[in-house]
Amino acid sequence: MTKSIGLQLLLSSLFSSAVNLSNAFTTAGPSCLSHRRIATNDFFARNQLSSSVTMAARYENENGADVESSSDEKNSSSNNAMRQLQSRRKFANVGLLSTLASLTFALDGANAQDEIEAAVSASVVVNEDPLINVYFGCGCFWHVQHEFVMAEKKILGRSDDQITARTGYAGGIAGSKDGKVCYHNAGNVADYGKLGHAEVVGLTIPKSKFYDFAVEYFKLFDASGNRPDQSGDRGTEYRSLVGIPGGAKGEYAKLLIDASIATGDKLDFGIGKGDDKDLRKTSFVMDNTGAKGFPFYVAEQYHQFHDGFNLNENYPGSYNKLAATFAKGGEDFGSCPNGSLGLGIGGL
Repeated sequence: MTKSIGLQLLLSSLFSSAVNLSNAFTTAGPSCLSHRRIATNDFFARNQLSSSVTMAARYENENGADVESSSDEKNSSSNNAMRQLQSRRKFANVGLLSTLASLTFALDGANAQDEIEAAVSASVVVNEDPLINVYFGCGCFWHVQHEFVMAEKKILGRSDDQITARTGYAGGIAGSKDGKVCYHNAGNVADYGKLGHAEVVGLTIPKSKFYDFAVEYFKLFDASGNRPDQSGDRGTEYRSLVGIPGGAKGEYAKLLIDASIATGDKLDFGIGKGDDKDLRKTSFVMDNTGAKGFPFYVAEQYHQFHDGFNLNENYPGSYNKLAATFAKGGEDFGSCPNGSLGLGIGGL
């Protein structure tokens, strides 16, 4: 148990260092500050790696391994590793090798290999671009979902089974009712409109790609800032809104404004307070996190991957079948009534 706790502390420290080192090399630009950061991390990496090599050799000697490591050999190993630091692409690998060398010293017994493999797996997750949940509202959610599915494929290279865009509801002060938010239905069960929500599309994307998806959102509006269905679907259920971590005060708000300007500066923005009005050329910025935030509620299965509202927006059958595919895979689309007439077709 003591060894396990010690291992966890070692993992936490070393992987934190490895992530910082990797990030420094992958994000560093030409500024003097970036170069200083690289130089500092380079110095730290050299010392950590040298220490780790020594630790690994000591472990082998103490456990009777048939290894003869002279100081020259250790220095040679260290120098070879040092040369790898000249390559940005190899820098993260050096940090990982350093971590594994330290783990080799800390572990013994039959479980060592399993724990090292788990550590490597954990390091890969830590090093990934953090994912964030966002949502976008721009009138009827059918067409909007299709556009963001295409954006996920274009921007992120996602395949059908990796698509995260889902139709849903958000923006109402009341939240859910009995744990549900539903489309209009004959039983008047948790009606999303009466709860103050609007139709939106939620998705999970890398933090670094938020700007690109914001650009796709603003492309949905015409040159005058009108929604595609501006002359048809009106009212609070179809108002324009964007849900981002931190809302108007968060780090993504500026990126949202920048994307708007880059696509023609067609919209005004309001701080979403919940149950907001439907204003033309205005999108409300909502905080989708925290106890007082406005979270995303996924819509019913029959509203997922639906054809668009216009007659010419009949999408491929392979697209329409994704809802059933995800449901068969275990995804939960809630237990709301199946439309106003129980048909589950076109909202009926």
